[in-house]
Amino acid sequence: MLLKDKTAVISGAASKRGIGRATARLFAEHGARVAILDLDAEGAAGAAAELGPGHVGFGCDVADLASCRQAAEQVIAALGRADILINNAGVTQPLKVMDVRPEDWEVVVDVNLTGVLYLSQAFIPHMRSRRQGSIACMSSVSAQRGGGIFGGPHYSAAKAGVLGLAKAMARELGPDGIRVNSVTPGLIQTDITGDKLTPEMKADIIKGIPLNRLGEARDVANIYLFLASDLSAYVTGAVLDVNGGMLIH
Repeated sequence: MLLKDKTAVISGAASKRGIGRATARLFAEHGARVAILDLDAEGAAGAAAELGPGHVGFGCDVADLASCRQAAEQVIAALGRADILINNAGVTQPLKVMDVRPEDWEVVVDVNLTGVLYLSQAFIPHMRSRRQGSIACMSSVSAQRGGGIFGGPHYSAAKAGVLGLAKAMARELGPDGIRVNSVTPGLIQTDITGDKLTPEMKADIIKGIPLNRLGEARDVANIYLFLASDLSAYVTGAVLDVNGGMLIH
């Protein structure tokens, strides 16, 4: 088991078909005790209960620093420590550039980018005190190619910001024994995509994917597992693509 005796915190992991939930299950399978954080506190607690004894779930608004700090206190009180932080929470909106209103910009940037900063800030002091930790941040292929299937330009901007933030944190926190990396998924079949893709749309998208299929939540969870484990002990500041070849640099 790759995460035996480790504790992992995963944000945005209450959704049943989401990447966060798939990651929580995989981490638990590999021996980690998991703390699920989500805006839906009841959903977070239920998701943790489904994993079995020893796992916990708490409400957390990643766009609110006080909420992040409170969640960090709850996690450390319940599990004793936090070895791994997966900044997974995110939202998207399929808008065109001229349709992005101030309130649209704020919510997308607050959750996808500011939330990464706030939740990391809440756990970094604890990780620093132990001189170890792994932080993985959810970006997107949209950040690299200037748009995706569902995300608007504000989503691309926020996810591009995640890449810069994670690299800066990796450089700053490396001497403290804390690794920081990013994951850039392509089109993954989750609750966010839901039933928005018709068979015709799927077939058209797959034409541009060399591996000839859409991604599954477990595909991204596997990469999070690599970054959380000692298999990536000498990896920091990296960006790992999980897109089936949709974008090849």
